[in-house]
Amino acid sequence: MTNLKLVLSSHTIFELPPLISTFTNPQIPIKHPPSSPYTLTHHTIPLKPQTLHSPHSPHPLSSFHLLSTKMALLARLRLQSIHPLRRLHHHHLNFSTSPLSSISKTRVALSRLKTETNPEKILEICRSASLTPEANIDRITFSVAIDKLAKSNNFSYIDEFLTELRTSRPDLRTEQFAAHSIILFGKAGMIDHAIRLFKENHEKNQNGVVLSSGSVKLLNSLLYSCILAKKYDEVKRVFVDFTKSYKIEPNLDTYNTIIQAFSEGGSSSSCYSILNEMDKKGVKPNTTTFGNLIAGFYKEEKYEDVGKVLKMMEEDYGTKAGIDIYNIRIRSLCKLKRSKEAEALLGGCIARGVKPKAVTYRYLIFGFCKEGDLEGAKSLFKSMVNRGCKPDYYCYATLVYFLSKGRDFESAYRICKESMEKKLVPNSSTMKMLVEGLASSGNVEKAKELIGEIKEKFSKNVELWNEVEAGLPQ
Repeated sequence: MTNLKLVLSSHTIFELPPLISTFTNPQIPIKHPPSSPYTLTHHTIPLKPQTLHSPHSPHPLSSFHLLSTKMALLARLRLQSIHPLRRLHHHHLNFSTSPLSSISKTRVALSRLKTETNPEKILEICRSASLTPEANIDRITFSVAIDKLAKSNNFSYIDEFLTELRTSRPDLRTEQFAAHSIILFGKAGMIDHAIRLFKENHEKNQNGVVLSSGSVKLLNSLLYSCILAKKYDEVKRVFVDFTKSYKIEPNLDTYNTIIQAFSEGGSSSSCYSILNEMDKKGVKPNTTTFGNLIAGFYKEEKYEDVGKVLKMMEEDYGTKAGIDIYNIRIRSLCKLKRSKEAEALLGGCIARGVKPKAVTYRYLIFGFCKEGDLEGAKSLFKSMVNRGCKPDYYCYATLVYFLSKGRDFESAYRICKESMEKKLVPNSSTMKMLVEGLASSGNVEKAKELIGEIKEKFSKNVELWNEVEAGLPQ
């Protein structure tokens, strides 16, 4: 079973088991520049539950023939919001004849994209949904489509599609869509196309207006595009050359993106010169600036520099370390397999009156589990609850997975039951491991009990779980 990488913004953090592949978007300040706010991961939108299988391979449903059935489905899509790890239904609906809202069209398109591999059909699905970068779910759908085309080496289709949209749709002849397209090119590793589009928009934009000065929004998008493609040297070149050539005045987002690139590329010490330039230009660093820098120094294990940045942040810039900074430090230590130190840091965080979040405990629980300290992970979970911090899906899913893997089926069962009561159900592979583990350790009744609850909640998976149940010891 292939592991997935934990990605926080563009920072690779952990190798994850499939059930916790959406440790993405952890609400920390390392993120896309606000001037080009394009979420590139499709794990952030609540959609209708399907099955307990992997979120990357949705199960198709048969076509709906009655309008009333369609409307009932749409009502459920609006009303039911679950965790994005669960798979999407694949609805074979015709956009031109079904009375779908814009969001519903996109949800159906996103569902269909999950299993589609034909590049022509991928483009057809996107065209039918009339996507726009203004809507978050549409940006997610764009990202999924481009990702699938890139992974199958259909780069010409990506260029064809994005060019077609810019030239054929007046509503997309905008700076915002150009910025979004630049980022999508970067996501696909097509930096030459991203640079070409940047230059085209500065020579003459799609509305026929020559830009009198450079666009910092497009520059920030291009810089972030280079980060996505892991072309860190190109970030420096673009920054130096394009700010001069196109007379672009960098803003806070520009500098934060440059610092992120240096930090990810192993050149965190170069960030000090960026801070000096910011001072000269009168651009005040924020939490994102320091968060990127701290993460970079942790990655390079330069702990003295971490302390230096923290001191500078508070004494020179008057920025106190809040929970976002603590989360970055805790996450970084856990990545370095120094989870005990991260736990001590949590104690210091609480002592200073900074309230931890569920994501704070999530990093710690995962770190302890990865280091094989399941008792420590359970203790953290208990402490979290006692402090009034509500565990999120990932906390439950992580514990159930690792406890089952460590053959502590009783604890896994107890935590799984608690999570299911809150309608937070781990994915099918985790549940199957737990069910079979319970049965193999003599708890067949508990295994069957879980299967019964799963079948009740997810009727589309009945056949799968019937097979699992039939294979249990009698």
